[in-house]
Amino acid sequence: MAIKVLVVDDSALVRSLLAEIIRSTPGLQLVGLAPDAYVARDMVKQFSPDVITLDIEMPRMDGLSFLQKLMRARPTPVIMISTLTEEGAEASLQALEFGAVDFIPKPKLGITAGIRDYAELIVEKIQMAAQVKVKPLADANNHRDKIVASDKKITSPMQGTEKIIAIGASTGGTEAIKDLLLQLPAAVPGIVITQHMPAGFTRTYAERLNKVTRLHVVEAKGGERILPGHAFLAPGGHHLIVVRSGADYLVKLSDAEPVHRHRPAVDVMMESVALAGGKNVLGVLLTGMGKDGAKGMLAIKQQGGYTFAQDEASCVVYGMPKEAVQIGAVDQTVVLDKMGSVLLEKIKSLGGGNRL
Repeated sequence: MAIKVLVVDDSALVRSLLAEIIRSTPGLQLVGLAPDAYVARDMVKQFSPDVITLDIEMPRMDGLSFLQKLMRARPTPVIMISTLTEEGAEASLQALEFGAVDFIPKPKLGITAGIRDYAELIVEKIQMAAQVKVKPLADANNHRDKIVASDKKITSPMQGTEKIIAIGASTGGTEAIKDLLLQLPAAVPGIVITQHMPAGFTRTYAERLNKVTRLHVVEAKGGERILPGHAFLAPGGHHLIVVRSGADYLVKLSDAEPVHRHRPAVDVMMESVALAGGKNVLGVLLTGMGKDGAKGMLAIKQQGGYTFAQDEASCVVYGMPKEAVQIGAVDQTVVLDKMGSVLLEKIKSLGGGNRL
């Protein structure tokens, strides 16, 4: 059966462009074009769409308010259409907290060419979203309490990290990474993270993680020494690479070609950390669409490190972890809620972690 898609956007041009993409794609059926949330509400009742594309900035009722009402009353896979601005990044991340499956950034200039350039990605995300079982907002937004600033442990700059944790994710990963980091203490070994996200969004995401977790989370700038209690997020548009410098691990950034159409790519980060850290590396692959990270996890395992993958039941999209499992790159599959404790137990059993 065709995937029924409802487009909600106050821009007639964007509605027209998305309609063109959907109508020209076999397996997709456009059931409605809504200029605002009130028209969309009636169309949801009338057509019961499988997937909704939803603009964040709309008159009368903004996209976030409509999303919250929708996810409480009639949970439906939603892909947000956001602007490539700081405000758009903040709103997109909030939408993911409210239960949206993913987002697509709307270009600032050249909307017609920009949207058409995104056509393949838009179709891919709609097809993926149709397979996701979304939860009512009350369940999807049941997060742990925020960590207050006083709970953060200031790490001595003289202390290095022996063990290093590499985390990769894509679709559904912004919330999965946050859930995992919330489970970790301030004294955890140094962490590097690659989440598929466009430039301009990663800084906002890192700041949000820094506010709610015990860790010091920053968007990597390159040249940083990886320290315990610190997490470095790959910036959108750049690969994050880990290199060894004496007894230390350092972060470097690369503008090399995209891998699996992504920059940053999980494979690039994990393959570099496998070479730099060998048996001291713990790889974690979370929810995501595609196969990025599978080869990187295998590289970690082959170099003597240990690898974890999120289990299918707790994934928004069981794509990346599944690929890693299928090629024998995963030592242990873990439900997301237990990933932190399992990871800490493994670190404890290996011994070490930090050093002077």
